[in-house]
Amino acid sequence: MSSLPTDYEERVYAGVLGKIIGVYLGRPFEGWTNARIEKELGEVWYYVHDKLGKPLIVTDDDISGTFTFPRAFPDNNNAYDITPEQVGKTWLNYLIENRTVLWWGGMGVSTEHTAYLRLKHGVVPPASGSAAMNGQVVAEQIGSQIFIDGWAMLCPGDPDKAAALAQKAASVSHDGEAIYGAQVIAAMEALAFTESDLGLLLDQAVTYIPRASVIWKLIHDIRAWHEDEPRNWRTTLRKIEETYGYDKFGGGCHMVPNHAVIILALLYGDDDFQKSLMIANTAGWDTDCNSGNVGCLLGIKNGLTGLSRGADFRTPVADRLYIPTADGGRAITDAATVTYELVNSARAMQGLRPLAPNNGMQYHFALPGSLQGFISEDSGESAGTTRLENVVLGALAEGAGVAADERALKLSYTGVAQGRTARAATATFTPPDALNMPGYNLIASPRLYPGQTVRARVVADDTNARLAMIRLYVRYYGKDDKLETLKGPLTQLAPGEFANLTWQLPDVDGCPIAEVGIKVGGHSGEGAIYLDWLGWSGTPETVLEASQGRAAQHAWVSAADHFSVRSGDFPFRIVQNEGTGYVFQGCNEWSEYSVHTDVQAHLADTVGLVAAVRGLRRHVALVLSPDGAARLVWTHDDQKVVLSDASIAWQYDHPYRLVMSVHNDGRITASVEDGDSVQLLEGNIPVEQAHGAIGLLTTVGNASFGPVGIEPV
Repeated sequence: MSSLPTDYEERVYAGVLGKIIGVYLGRPFEGWTNARIEKELGEVWYYVHDKLGKPLIVTDDDISGTFTFPRAFPDNNNAYDITPEQVGKTWLNYLIENRTVLWWGGMGVSTEHTAYLRLKHGVVPPASGSAAMNGQVVAEQIGSQIFIDGWAMLCPGDPDKAAALAQKAASVSHDGEAIYGAQVIAAMEALAFTESDLGLLLDQAVTYIPRASVIWKLIHDIRAWHEDEPRNWRTTLRKIEETYGYDKFGGGCHMVPNHAVIILALLYGDDDFQKSLMIANTAGWDTDCNSGNVGCLLGIKNGLTGLSRGADFRTPVADRLYIPTADGGRAITDAATVTYELVNSARAMQGLRPLAPNNGMQYHFALPGSLQGFISEDSGESAGTTRLENVVLGALAEGAGVAADERALKLSYTGVAQGRTARAATATFTPPDALNMPGYNLIASPRLYPGQTVRARVVADDTNARLAMIRLYVRYYGKDDKLETLKGPLTQLAPGEFANLTWQLPDVDGCPIAEVGIKVGGHSGEGAIYLDWLGWSGTPETVLEASQGRAAQHAWVSAADHFSVRSGDFPFRIVQNEGTGYVFQGCNEWSEYSVHTDVQAHLADTVGLVAAVRGLRRHVALVLSPDGAARLVWTHDDQKVVLSDASIAWQYDHPYRLVMSVHNDGRITASVEDGDSVQLLEGNIPVEQAHGAIGLLTTVGNASFGPVGIEPV
């Protein structure tokens, strides 16, 4: 029998939302002191990004690490007995050195960068994060605590398992007090699924760490200070600064002061989401980290209702978050999608089937209040015409043939007439305002491609006075990265009527598709439609080539020293100084496809085409090398297996045609064409791994590649 709470999905969703809201709230003034914040911003009760000229939705290690590292579970059969070594391999598979997830501050400066270098050079966790190897100061910085929320949400009501997982996950990069702090947060968050009393959460959490630890004493001290002065949080903050301030510990951002601010915010926040975040942020220091942990814990503990008391933090965010990794098709995502990834890992651990609302559609709106990244267009043509909200279909569900409690995205529109339309869309690739993301780069691939079929179910409100003239649309990056619109077929819906829309996307000359949405046009006037679900399926059918803007280059996830896109017969160039450089594009779920390109090596140890890509260390490659061999190589973490090989006549600056196909039964077929000569290669990989993105590679050298074609097998 399952031990998952009946409201588990909603609690995880509230935790994910609390995390990202807390990070977005604190990020614009990260590193400021309490004195500076109070002088320039006052008490921070709401988002202040606009006052500081910064974007609200940003890439941030607090979010990226939190929701990347728990992928160790689905990547390792969702077993609770996961090892630190397996978690370390997850780091190596998804992190692109110096580019994604972490603060890459250098060996001995950034704890995570130091640990990554240890892993890269063969040090096995937990030695990779140990104080014995990296020194106590480096080993006790903040990262383990800020990344721990995702692990805790896999253990609802089970703080024992949460604390144990926290120790394993944290030990990859941290040691000592940093592990203790992570265990406390993880235990509290796990217990928060079933226990609402903050005092009991703290009582239980400290049982997992040594009484002689600094974290244990810190929690004891702050609770005592709170009892002495239960109203004025600033009085206790001054004591924290005097006793546990950053000047008392080494490094750039030590665990201990951050943990102190979290406890401060929880004790003085009166169990109120907005007030607790105000304290965590106004207190200063590492504001996004502390605010994110506080937000996640309170989200889990008090649920979606707790997030809604006071100011509306959810609507401006609209569930949006970015997770840039080597799995570029997962970078542009939303809180509901991340929620079900975590939920399904937890369900798999307990032998339960995964949940797939609306048959696995990407946008299902199944969680209360979820917008899944959909926002109203604010152009001159559409500004003021559209309002979005998540609602229960109720009586309208009967006409659409679904359950009455089915949730949908309600698009209310007004003033739709000639020259005025209502539009709402969600990003499928990097939005224009994020192409030059400040701070942490947003590295992503599009989620949607030509050749795939977009489907949606739409219901017209039964009180509409006119026909609703609706159509799907996408926007893609065209010349000079200007967004161009491609419209789907027009559908007319009478009041109370529903339609299942289907649209196979045509070719857009290899340009990346930036968003997908729905519009109401014509003379629809005033009314409402309900988007029950929207999604896509099928294999892309497109050719990736040079375009007239930078966005097409951004669509490739680069893990190479140098990658460039230019005009000509060989538009893609990879230059790699040491090791193997990769560029990837596509999505994890691609299957039953063929990919092809032309390649010529100018100076290289190997060049090749990659498929079934699920990270830097999980893929199949068709490689050519100067020893006169073509090889089909399957890589799975540390394991490399040559599935097949053949002889070729190797020449530099000579074009070869590479073709590789991925089949659902695990077969990989490939060919190398050199004029009239064709070499065929074939092998098999596990069926469950016969899917993923595509890519190009060069090992120690310089190679050019032609346009890359993708099509169904």
